[in-house]
Amino acid sequence: MFTNKQIWHAIDVLAANKKLSLAGLARAAGLDVTIFNVSKRTAPDGRARWPSTQSLSKVLMATGTPVEVFVSYMNVSSGFRASGPTIPLIGMAQAGTGGYFDDAGFPVGGGWEEISLPQVKDENAYALEVSGDSMEPVYRAGDILIVSPNASCRRGDRVVVKTFAGQVLFKTLKRQTAKTIELASFNPDHDDLTFNLDEIDWVARVLWISQ
Repeated sequence: MFTNKQIWHAIDVLAANKKLSLAGLARAAGLDVTIFNVSKRTAPDGRARWPSTQSLSKVLMATGTPVEVFVSYMNVSSGFRASGPTIPLIGMAQAGTGGYFDDAGFPVGGGWEEISLPQVKDENAYALEVSGDSMEPVYRAGDILIVSPNASCRRGDRVVVKTFAGQVLFKTLKRQTAKTIELASFNPDHDDLTFNLDEIDWVARVLWISQ
């Protein structure tokens, strides 16, 4: 007999092994993207919730995971923290719209999904999911960026930049002066960009990338 904790742990391990966020795992199986969120694992009255057998079946089929492999993931002493902290996650295309960030570039409001957090010290860290092909071949659609709005940015750092025009860009910080900021593109087919600082809403450093 497997426990509730073991089942959820196995789902977390499966997502990590497939290099997917919990939302990405659900999406791959054609499920509601919030179905595996940590916040959904306990009912309002405190009772533990169980994932349905139908959901598990769809996930195993979508990821090509044999049942016996999934069962092997239920070992909660494997070192993967099933109940570890989570951070908010949205797509980069959504990030350009209003309501997700305050004036300092910190995540606010609703509409965020959740993703399990690697060991990041910034309590305001959040995740963005790459969309489109503008960052290929280095980064591809579906990759997850862990962004720290509190970390200082230096030349050569990977950064997320939001302009007052609503663009959200993932680039390398090439150079910053008192008046301008230069950003290098990952894709050689896309030109490097230069902005006046008064065009920039905020710049945040990327600490970690899941590929």
